[in-house]
Amino acid sequence: MPTATRTNPLSFLTEQLDELKAKGTHFKLRVLEDEQAPVCTFDGKRVINLASNNYLGFTTHPKLREAALAATRKYGVGSGAVRTIAGTMKIHMELEEKIARFKNVEACVVFQSGFTANAGTVSSFLGKDDFIVSDELNHASIIDGCRLSRAKILVFRHKDVAHAEEQLASVKNQPGKKLLISDGVFSMDGDIGPLPGLCEAAEKYGAIMMVDDAHSSGVLGRQGRGTIDHFSMHGRVDIQVGTLSKAIGALGGYVCGTRDLIDFLYHRARPFLFSTSHPPSVAATCIAAFDVLETEPQWMEQLWANTRFWKKELGLLGFNIGGQTTPASETPITPIIIGDGRLTMDFSRELFKEGVLGTGIASPTVPEGKARIRTIMTATHTKEELQRALEVLQRVGKKMGILG
Repeated sequence: MPTATRTNPLSFLTEQLDELKAKGTHFKLRVLEDEQAPVCTFDGKRVINLASNNYLGFTTHPKLREAALAATRKYGVGSGAVRTIAGTMKIHMELEEKIARFKNVEACVVFQSGFTANAGTVSSFLGKDDFIVSDELNHASIIDGCRLSRAKILVFRHKDVAHAEEQLASVKNQPGKKLLISDGVFSMDGDIGPLPGLCEAAEKYGAIMMVDDAHSSGVLGRQGRGTIDHFSMHGRVDIQVGTLSKAIGALGGYVCGTRDLIDFLYHRARPFLFSTSHPPSVAATCIAAFDVLETEPQWMEQLWANTRFWKKELGLLGFNIGGQTTPASETPITPIIIGDGRLTMDFSRELFKEGVLGTGIASPTVPEGKARIRTIMTATHTKEELQRALEVLQRVGKKMGILG
C-alpha cells in the first residue's frame, strides 16, 4: 500500500519565520573565526567589534589562558558528573569560596550559566502561594524563573521605587513569601537599578531582596564587586546573582548569600542538580579572573575611560543614545536607538559591510518601536579603533537618513 503523505506538524514555525522576514527582523548567526577581541573576524570579514560582553578583555588575558591550560593538564577536560553525585571537584569549591570572599558574603554556589542561576534560584524557593514584585525590564532569565515558580507576579514600572512599594503594600496582608527583584544593570539600556530605594522598600515590607548583577560584575563597585558595593548595600541584599560569562571572560553564573541559602540551592535548584559541573579549566580561569580584578585595576579604569569617550562622541554625532524615549545609559552598554525594527537591522547590516559589528536588537527583545544597535565598550578597544568606528557610524547613519 502507498504511504500516506505526512503533513509537517512544524509548518507553523515556517510561517512565523516568514513573518519575521517580512518585518525585516529575521537574522542569521554571525560566526566568529578567531579570538573575541576588539577587532576580529566574523564571516570572513575583519570588523571592529562593538557587540561583545567581554568588558575587560579577559577572554584572552595571558593569566587566564595559562590557568585554563594548567588545570586541563592537571585535571583533564571535564568533571564527568553533576555536582551532587561525583562532579564536585576541589577547584569548584575553591571558586565558590573565592567569589564569596570577593562579594563579602557567607557563601556562593556556581551554576552553568547566569540564566540558570536566576531561573533556578527563583523557582527553587517560591511557590503558588507566594508573590514576586519585579521590574518591568528585568532580564528574561528572571521572568522565566518567576513563571517557573508559579508565584503571583506583580510588575512595577521601570526603576519606579514608589510603584514597587505600592505593589508590596498591596499584598502585605496576604500569606506567603514576598520577593522584590531587580537587575543591577539593565542589559538593553545600560542604566543602573535604584538599589537603595528598593532595599528600603523590601525592609519595610519584610520582603526578600534579590539583585541580578550580571552586567555590573567587573564593571561597577570596588574592583568590580557590582552594584551592591557601588551603593554600599552590603548586608541589605539577600540574594546576589552574578555572571562569569561577561567581564570575568569565561562561562557560568553564581548566587551569593547566607550559608543556609546556598545549602538550600545545593538541594533544590534544578539546574544545579541536573547539569554536569563546569570543566576544571573554566573554574581555574574564573579564579584567575578574580585575582586579576583585585591586582590589575587598570582594566576597569580603561573600560570607563573608553566608555566616557564613546558616549560623548556618539552624542556629538547626533545619535539617540537613550534618555529621551528610553532610560539613559550609565554603564558601558550604550544603545543607539533607531526605533523601527527593519531600519535597525538594515543599519546593522550596512555597518558590517563597512567594517563595524553593531548588532541590531528589535522586538520582542526590546519593546516595539524601540529597536536599537546595542554597543558595548571594552577596556581593550584603542582610541584609533573607536575613532574609525565613529566615522563608519556617521557615514552610514547619514546615508540611511538616521542622522541629519
